[in-house]
Amino acid sequence: MKPYKLIIADDHKMFLDGLLSILKSNKDYDIVLTANSGKNVAKYLDINNAKDKIDLVITDVNMPDMNGIQLNKHIKENHYKTKTLVVSMLHDTTTIQTLTKDNVDGYVPKNAEKEELLKAIENILNGEKYFSQSIKEVYLKGMFSNEKDIMESLSKREKEVLKLIAEEHTTQEIADTLFLSKHTIESYRKNLISKLEVRNLAGLTKYAIKLGLVDD
Repeated sequence: MKPYKLIIADDHKMFLDGLLSILKSNKDYDIVLTANSGKNVAKYLDINNAKDKIDLVITDVNMPDMNGIQLNKHIKENHYKTKTLVVSMLHDTTTIQTLTKDNVDGYVPKNAEKEELLKAIENILNGEKYFSQSIKEVYLKGMFSNEKDIMESLSKREKEVLKLIAEEHTTQEIADTLFLSKHTIESYRKNLISKLEVRNLAGLTKYAIKLGLVDD
């Protein structure tokens, strides 16, 4: 079997050298490129990926020119077969949620043990996702916090309308139940779609379930 082709992007030379020493001794991995900015990686992929077929890009978050979040997004939009693993000291809720939303394949803190890093790489190359336990905890904490904020931002009436929409009541039925006009209910529905950033009634229903307003 041919070795997997890897790219490593990190602007900290000491960490880059350490990662290289770990991976170079493994005959399953071929380090095609090391870079200190996301822009260099994106440019390389745009020019060479059709020929080279890079299997995995390992990247930090904080880098000049193009950071790891932007690089991951670029890869997922333009080189969907290339996997991405973020290895970073930065693991705040917003960063993790953004990367997850942009379909990152894995996220490991820089202080992870060598064994975990190798396990993450192996799992991702086998088509799985890999997130360290600490990353999962921050992500879940952020999810619960977001849901709480959303619940608090909805008025009592908005929650009632959302619940009835999720229970598949028609606009007229909701209007009759709440003693409001059909036009008012339609306004509530449009506002909820905008506020919850969904596209349609199915999205509203999913949100209602997620917020615990109706049973799954």
